[in-house]
Amino acid sequence: MSNYFRMKHTRYLAGILVLLLVGTQSHAQAQALHRLDFKSPKQLHRFFKYKKGKTVISGHRGTVEQGLTENSIEGMEAVLQHTPAFFEIDPRLTKDGVVVLMHDATLDRTTTGAGKLADRTWEEVKELRLKDRNGRATDHRIPTLDEAIEWARGKTVLNLDHKDLPLEQTAEIIRKHNAYSFVMVTVHSPEEARYYLDQNSNQMLSAHILTKEKFQEYKAAGIPFNRMIAYIGPKIKPENQELYRLLHAEGVMCMISAAPTYDKLEAKEERAKAYRAIFADGASILESDLPIEVSEACHP
Repeated sequence: MSNYFRMKHTRYLAGILVLLLVGTQSHAQAQALHRLDFKSPKQLHRFFKYKKGKTVISGHRGTVEQGLTENSIEGMEAVLQHTPAFFEIDPRLTKDGVVVLMHDATLDRTTTGAGKLADRTWEEVKELRLKDRNGRATDHRIPTLDEAIEWARGKTVLNLDHKDLPLEQTAEIIRKHNAYSFVMVTVHSPEEARYYLDQNSNQMLSAHILTKEKFQEYKAAGIPFNRMIAYIGPKIKPENQELYRLLHAEGVMCMISAAPTYDKLEAKEERAKAYRAIFADGASILESDLPIEVSEACHP
């Protein structure tokens, strides 16, 4: 073999080796995610069945830690590099009916834009960039709900909060993606729960059940408890114990959200103590703006 062809062959083999190394590294990075991967709605239902001692973390709007942005795919993916978690997100409508992730009705706090989201078209919104919790612009853009659902497939579970998106449209989007094994919906009443279950009996629910009376309403309405988690409030309080007793007897995991309360504590050590106290109180699910911190405090 001539020197020319020998050198060409060597460069070819070196190129193949680089491609293999890059592919291996990319695969390893993808595999590094802590996944909640359910192949059927029944698997999802079983995962969220109450079992004493079992605890789960929920990222409230994803996360705002480490310079990440709420309601962003990048934020949720970063959390999964640290811990298994599911995520509460906020679907809202643009002026031309595109469903995007945005908590506020206005753009000012979380994006480089201003004014009402409902006054802006998707063409305008997709040019904006998300801000971190200190108001600094990032390279992250506002995702659509369709993008978030397809990103989550095989990785995690999404909990769709109820903002300005009609129930009918929410149900249709879940149906379009056939996402019943990894998308749940927040409901505030037995009537909302019944609507979703009438569309698909496998639909997983995140029900607001803050009182014993509300629990009795769901029971009287015949809403099945075997496809439900229950949000019981943002604080540790004596009244929680009755709700734990009633809901655990039905196999329902109870969620406390630290986002408006204990996440606001100034010191990291104080927050860690509060997170551990939530699980010690009897909650099975802890929702937080700081899910990575929660994982470090409770699942080291």
